[in-house]
Amino acid sequence: MTYHTPYEIIAKGAESGKYRASLSWWNILLRGWMAGAYISMGASLMIIVSTGVASALGAGIAQLVSGLVFPLGLILVVLTGAELFTGDAMLAPFAAFSGISRWNAVFRLWILSYLGNIIGAIFFAGLLAYSVLLQPGPDGMTASAYAVATVTFAAERCSYPGIYGILSCFIKAVAAGWLINLAVLLGISADDAVGKIAGIWFPSMALASTGLEHSITNAALVPAGLFCAPHLTFLQIAQVGPLAGDLGWSTFLISNLVPSSAGNLIGGLVLSGLLPWIAFKNEISR
Repeated sequence: MTYHTPYEIIAKGAESGKYRASLSWWNILLRGWMAGAYISMGASLMIIVSTGVASALGAGIAQLVSGLVFPLGLILVVLTGAELFTGDAMLAPFAAFSGISRWNAVFRLWILSYLGNIIGAIFFAGLLAYSVLLQPGPDGMTASAYAVATVTFAAERCSYPGIYGILSCFIKAVAAGWLINLAVLLGISADDAVGKIAGIWFPSMALASTGLEHSITNAALVPAGLFCAPHLTFLQIAQVGPLAGDLGWSTFLISNLVPSSAGNLIGGLVLSGLLPWIAFKNEISR
């Protein structure tokens, strides 16, 4: 497997950022939609395979299982050339820092890829909810154990109370933005598919296993939980617990999606983007 040096990785990232920022608006939006759906696929797999694991084997094993399968989404994004906002938070600034792209093109890329990601994530969340999580019954749709797990996840993501809760969500999102972009960098470091997958896997696994806040993942699983919540029985609501009362679209937007998106952007732009570029800019310019 071919491996590129750190400054070569950043230079390749800058070229990738320049290319992405130069795409037409509809192409960015379409690729963003694809990326949102792909991340939703990995997040959905994470929920399905980890359901019931905590009660049987413990919370740590459940988190490990979640982390082992979550990278599917980012692998699909990187290998298919889809446009992920949280990756663009690092790649496009590399191009701007290097002087080969303008900041207005970077901002345009961020806005369009983010919008596409949200739409794609919610689209696949709807497919998941009404095909796997909810099952048809004689009196309408009934919620499966997977639906209960999804609603529980969604309720936990909407349970950041007050300014300190929102700050906690933001900090977790900064760390998540850092990790997911390290995964992107390691993917760039290899030229073959196996090397890219191996590089992507472990930082992505760390993100999911530690419970950090990835905005596009949340844009998939929280809506899926919201789609399922009205179909829960009283017993299933009791399984979710008191956090079920926090679940709602406005709560999701205010206490999770906005701070997690901002945190992911800062983590990618500063920790994975600006700092490595400063560290290796002399080598890059040679």
